[in-house]
Amino acid sequence: MEPAGTPYPASLTDTTASIAVRARQVTKIYGTRETRVYALRSVNVDIERGRFTAIMGPSGSGKSTLMHCLAALEPATSGQIWIGRSKITRLNERQLTRLRRDKIGFIFQAYNLIPTLTAAENITLPMDIARRQPDPQWLKRVVDTIGIADRLRHRPSQLSGGQQQRVAVARALTSRPDIIFGDEPTGNLDSHAGSQVLSLLRHSVDALGQTVVLVTHDPTAASYADRVLFMADGSIVDEALSPTTDTIVQCMLHLPGGSHHPSAPPARTARRDA
Repeated sequence: MEPAGTPYPASLTDTTASIAVRARQVTKIYGTRETRVYALRSVNVDIERGRFTAIMGPSGSGKSTLMHCLAALEPATSGQIWIGRSKITRLNERQLTRLRRDKIGFIFQAYNLIPTLTAAENITLPMDIARRQPDPQWLKRVVDTIGIADRLRHRPSQLSGGQQQRVAVARALTSRPDIIFGDEPTGNLDSHAGSQVLSLLRHSVDALGQTVVLVTHDPTAASYADRVLFMADGSIVDEALSPTTDTIVQCMLHLPGGSHHPSAPPARTARRDA
């Protein structure tokens, strides 16, 4: 029985401080009987703290489903997942809501900004909802790092797409989450704005010690990561460390069924190693 006031039950099996997220034998099934589809098949993965990890794979490979399960956005059918020392696969909905609010940052393809709020108000909104005061020094550091100090009084309609996504990145960083998940966060941006956002995520890892997990179809976006995980048919089938765009494309070509995929998805962002 958990002590009174404990927000998240601590795992007794996960004592590795360097692991931000751990999954063991995670399976996700949609439908029943003849309509049953395995989106994930007994996935095992460790996401290291303070590193940038990208997840890639063809459509239907399970990459977005894996992110949603790791981020506690949807439950796994079976298996175990920890965020830090919190075993999320045994939390109730109230505990999951608190964990997502306190431990996780999200950046999506849609910026998800409130149009009637200023950039500053959008950045602090999750902490306002949680009735927590942001650390003013950290907030200033984030705003300065993201480069939107001169846009804080602007509403989303007064910002470009790239600036709106910068606000979304700042919002994800302000609460100092254990981990940030991004689902195609540059998908709606042009190449210049996309490269700026990816550089900011890279900088948040290198300078701020953030942990980032990015789901993307774009080899160039994935080249900003320290590690790329490749998925096919609901399983992690390969990985690349210190990747370049070229090595990522080659890995994609050699995935199961790779001959049916395009030789290289269109590059939408500038190469990190350019």
